[in-house]
Amino acid sequence: MHRAPNKLHRGVPPQAQAVAVPLHEGLGAKVLVLNKLYVAIRVTSAKRAFGLLAREAAEVIHVENGNYYNYDFWSWAELSELQAEFEEDHSHLDWVHTVSFDIVVPRIVRLLGYDRLPAQQVKLNRRNLFARDGNQCQYCGHHFPTSELSIDHVTPRALGGGDTWINLVCSCVRCNARKGGRTPAQAHMQLIRSPVRPRRNPAVTLRLSNHKYASWRTFLDDAYWSVELR
Repeated sequence: MHRAPNKLHRGVPPQAQAVAVPLHEGLGAKVLVLNKLYVAIRVTSAKRAFGLLAREAAEVIHVENGNYYNYDFWSWAELSELQAEFEEDHSHLDWVHTVSFDIVVPRIVRLLGYDRLPAQQVKLNRRNLFARDGNQCQYCGHHFPTSELSIDHVTPRALGGGDTWINLVCSCVRCNARKGGRTPAQAHMQLIRSPVRPRRNPAVTLRLSNHKYASWRTFLDDAYWSVELR
């Protein structure tokens, strides 16, 4: 494990400085959480991840050129200082600024005392359904903000349709009203794609399309696990 000299300490405990971190857009970035055995278990916010690091309940896992490296809070802060000084392109990084120093948001942290395995099933909820369908109405094909989407039962409940991945889709208000309590065939409407049960959390799949989160792939295995969002 890399343990750099703590040049940034300034006589203030890490817990105190961590609490003093102001609200910043970087704190909203997402961080993949691994258990003690390096198995991915959930995705959390940078704010929560820094809290774990400050309490020494976790360490940073940094992936570079196919290898990964372990850092504690202060060695990561020193690496951030070097990145700020010598790297010209910071577009792939998220930063948190404090009164004492700037620090890069880690993409991955590992819990030091937690070895339980993740749930194997993706939770069926509104957030995951919208993420699976990409906020796209599954009838007209148009994209809408979440506030303008509803969840439609392909086969209505009155006709025996259940709350399942293969019977629930995103629908805009207009298409939902047009379909009413009918099946797509009865309403002369057609789904743009057949709904399926996702193999891993669809919100994570969306993150993987962003180059900022490419390092997550090192710890993602479709055949083995599905992470939980918290």
